Amino acid sequence: MNETPLKDRRIAVTRARDQASELSAKLNALGAEVVELPLIQISEEISKQNLADTMIELGNYDWIVFTSANGVRFFFNQFFKLFDDIRALGLLRFASVGAGTTRAIEAFHLRVECQPDNATASELADVLIKTGSLDNAKVLVITGNLNREELVQKLEAAQAIVDCLQVYKTEKTDLSDDPVAADFRAKGADAVLFTSASTVNSFVDQAKSLILAKGAKVPLAGSIGPLTSEAMKTRGLPIAFIAKQPSLDSLVAALIKKLSS
Repeated sequence: MNETPLKDRRIAVTRARDQASELSAKLNALGAEVVELPLIQISEEISKQNLADTMIELGNYDWIVFTSANGVRFFFNQFFKLFDDIRALGLLRFASVGAGTTRAIEAFHLRVECQPDNATASELADVLIKTGSLDNAKVLVITGNLNREELVQKLEAAQAIVDCLQVYKTEKTDLSDDPVAADFRAKGADAVLFTSASTVNSFVDQAKSLILAKGAKVPLAGSIGPLTSEAMKTRGLPIAFIAKQPSLDSLVAALIKKLSS
């Protein structure tokens, strides 16, 4: 069995710089040369008034719903500034969009009771509704600035009382003067991996800063899952391979399969 199936392969990673390490480490371990193109940046953004209102009501919620590991991170950053005991969460039940988000929650020794098989907000709403616990239930959804409305709309249609708390924002970065982007333009890559719709949009919007030089290798584009693929199709970005499950391991497996075929 080849333990370094990506040896001599250049793979571009498009996650935010402070979140690329996990995927980069997986690729490096398989022999790849990783090119980190931080197409987005994620930072804490939260209204002090909304935070105060939410924390006062925290014990009255039935469910707290996380749609990303970023939401978990920034929510608990604020939580532990206000409380020194995890028991201040009371009897909250936890719902998570997918495996990565669940791991972030479980790091606080908290149990996730609801997680869909496919990591989409729509399916998260569906499995929450199937619990039969939403009629007049108070639900707190932790969001970023780009979260879709479908999750909230479905929960409200199931008679839940939904509040949202934005704790972070996702923004495009400017790669025009980035040395890694210059290296990407000069050499290209075997593949570029997209892990969110926001990375797709930033890549397309910054196309002029990423035009490949003559002779540079044109990369195959890989998608982590349905929402990312939808964004790629919308923006006219050809999809060469898609992860079977919306996870980093599945994305890497799809990459290996594609490059070895």
